[in-house]
Amino acid sequence: MAKDIYHQAVRNALKKDGWTITHDPFRLEDKDQNMAYESDLGAEKRFAAEKDLEQIIVEIKSFLKSSLPNEFHTILGQYETYFDALEFLEYDRILVLAIPLNAHDRLQNYPFILHQMEKHKIKTLIFDELNETIISWKK
Repeated sequence: MAKDIYHQAVRNALKKDGWTITHDPFRLEDKDQNMAYESDLGAEKRFAAEKDLEQIIVEIKSFLKSSLPNEFHTILGQYETYFDALEFLEYDRILVLAIPLNAHDRLQNYPFILHQMEKHKIKTLIFDELNETIISWKK
């Protein structure tokens, strides 16, 4: 599987934010069911105040294609497939879509895409690809 051009930037941003990278890539696999998918990263973080361990799977998307709506259509299908695979395989991880800041800003011009993201409860991580930092989370 080819890595997204922002793979290392997201990996570094997660580390700066206190996350431990546990998988690169994260395989969603059940050989008995003839099912296998690869998401970009698996990560975890312990929250001291709650003493809880949060585990995530991160799918990184660059949004560099000429048609943002068409690219999002493909991404939505992949996100839903991974979400369903997590449920089917009974993984206790949260699926997060990592979006570069410039793409996030462009998405604001597409109300229908924003509606779909809300409707499908897509969790996002917005990152600054140049500074390799996390700007915001929507969980």
